[in-house]
Amino acid sequence: MSERERVYQLLDTVPDSKISYLIGYIQGLTVENEEIPNSDTLAAFKEGDEMLANGTGKRYTNTTDLFADLED
Repeated sequence: MSERERVYQLLDTVPDSKISYLIGYIQGLTVENEEIPNSDTLAAFKEGDEMLANGTGKRYTNTTDLFADLED
Protein backbone atom coordinates (compact mmCIF):
# COMPACT_ATOMS: atom_id res chain seq x y z
CA MET A 1 0.00 0.00 0.00
CA SER A 2 1.37 3.39 -0.96
CA GLU A 3 1.51 6.27 1.50
CA ARG A 4 -1.17 8.07 -0.51
CA GLU A 5 -3.44 5.04 -0.26
CA ARG A 6 -2.80 4.92 3.50
CA VAL A 7 -3.83 8.58 3.80
CA TYR A 8 -7.08 7.84 1.97
CA GLN A 9 -7.69 4.89 4.26
CA LEU A 10 -7.10 6.98 7.38
CA LEU A 11 -9.25 9.80 6.03
CA ASP A 12 -12.22 7.48 5.96
CA THR A 13 -11.85 6.98 9.73
CA VAL A 14 -11.76 10.68 10.67
CA PRO A 15 -14.99 11.90 12.26
CA ASP A 16 -16.84 14.64 10.37
CA SER A 17 -16.33 16.97 13.34
CA LYS A 18 -12.56 16.94 12.71
CA ILE A 19 -12.47 17.12 8.91
CA SER A 20 -12.13 20.93 8.94
CA TYR A 21 -8.84 20.58 10.83
CA LEU A 22 -7.52 18.32 8.10
CA ILE A 23 -8.64 20.68 5.35
CA GLY A 24 -6.70 23.57 6.91
CA TYR A 25 -3.63 21.43 7.45
CA ILE A 26 -3.64 19.99 3.95
CA GLN A 27 -4.16 23.42 2.42
CA GLY A 28 -1.07 24.57 4.29
CA LEU A 29 0.91 21.67 2.89
CA THR A 30 -0.03 22.53 -0.67
CA VAL A 31 1.51 26.01 -0.54
CA GLU A 32 4.69 25.83 -2.58
CA ASN A 33 6.13 29.27 -1.92
CA GLU A 34 6.05 30.53 1.61
CA GLU A 35 5.72 34.27 1.93
CA ILE A 36 8.99 36.12 2.26
CA PRO A 37 9.02 38.88 4.91
CA ASN A 38 9.20 42.41 3.52
CA SER A 39 11.84 44.95 4.57
CA ASP A 40 9.68 46.39 7.39
CA THR A 41 9.17 42.94 8.88
CA LEU A 42 12.87 42.11 8.57
CA ALA A 43 13.73 45.40 10.31
CA ALA A 44 11.32 44.55 13.13
CA PHE A 45 12.94 41.11 13.51
CA LYS A 46 16.35 42.77 13.69
CA GLU A 47 15.13 45.29 16.26
CA GLY A 48 13.67 42.49 18.37
CA ASP A 49 16.91 40.50 18.19
CA GLU A 50 18.88 43.57 19.26
CA MET A 51 16.50 44.18 22.17
CA LEU A 52 16.95 40.59 23.33
CA ALA A 53 20.73 40.81 23.02
CA ASN A 54 20.89 44.13 24.92
CA GLY A 55 18.29 43.28 27.55
CA THR A 56 16.23 46.33 26.58
CA GLY A 57 12.55 46.57 25.88
CA LYS A 58 9.64 45.54 28.01
CA ARG A 59 8.61 41.96 28.69
CA TYR A 60 5.04 40.88 29.27
CA THR A 61 3.73 37.88 31.15
CA ASN A 62 0.17 38.28 29.90
CA THR A 63 -1.69 39.76 26.97
CA THR A 64 -3.84 42.05 29.13
CA ASP A 65 -0.83 44.18 30.08
CA LEU A 66 0.51 44.10 26.52
CA PHE A 67 -2.75 45.36 25.01
CA ALA A 68 -3.11 47.98 27.73
CA ASP A 69 0.30 49.39 26.78
CA LEU A 70 -0.59 49.30 23.08
CA GLU A 71 -3.65 51.48 23.75
CA ASP A 72 -1.54 54.22 25.34
